[in-house]
Amino acid sequence: MDGKVCIVTGANAGIGKATAVGLAQRGATVVMVCRSRERGEAAREEIIERAGSGEVHLLIADLASLDEVRQLAETILGRFPRVDVLINNAAVIPLERQESPDGLELQLAVNHLAPFLLTNLLLDQLKESAPARVVNVSSQVHRSGSINFDDLQSERRYHHTSVYAMTKLMNVLFAKELARRLEGSGVTAYSLHPGVPSTKLNTHYAGREGEGRASFTDLMHAAQTSIYLATSPEVEELSGEYFANSRVQESTAVANDPDTAQKLWQVSAELTNL
Repeated sequence: MDGKVCIVTGANAGIGKATAVGLAQRGATVVMVCRSRERGEAAREEIIERAGSGEVHLLIADLASLDEVRQLAETILGRFPRVDVLINNAAVIPLERQESPDGLELQLAVNHLAPFLLTNLLLDQLKESAPARVVNVSSQVHRSGSINFDDLQSERRYHHTSVYAMTKLMNVLFAKELARRLEGSGVTAYSLHPGVPSTKLNTHYAGREGEGRASFTDLMHAAQTSIYLATSPEVEELSGEYFANSRVQESTAVANDPDTAQKLWQVSAELTNL
């Protein structure tokens, strides 16, 4: 991965931080995207120490804000001559319904619309850097997810686990539709369930709940599929697939439905003014 630029959102803690360590250990230039400068700086120092690499950069952005996502993309394009890998890892799961600065339901904004917008804003750079990859950290809970396009903002009914499952389904659908649109471009896209140790992490929330209680060894294990999809030559011909334990896994009927994927893309483009 020497000379390759890898962007990891939500890299200040948990699986994101472990992913950044794994990529830095392999020689990549790692660009951390974090919301808090203080926590980001502390994580950056730890990543450099664990990886023995100084090529770790920190960018600050609140992914709940579409304006900050746009500013983040501008900063990346201005500072880095290439983008080889984009890992959309950041996620939130608030117990009560919250809204973003743009008036969007928070999980929808952070877990889906932010990676959708950031990826699209970096697409030209990814194409110029080809072969390049987009990796969406989803979850096995996408299997229980469904999308009600008539209540996408969960205004009628909000339950944090149901909405989380919906956004993780969106991650899978987005990767599949992105792969379809980018066929032949040299840019590939994947989604995954992180290998979360059941003894330490709550797999129902893809490791978001309980990441702070896990040992770093457990987190490195959980990050292996993200690292694999960012680095392995074996997945070059598997664009659009969903992975777990570094292997292609069957997904659900709705996750494989091209009409739903295309409708989600259209609605997402409208919500992000793309």
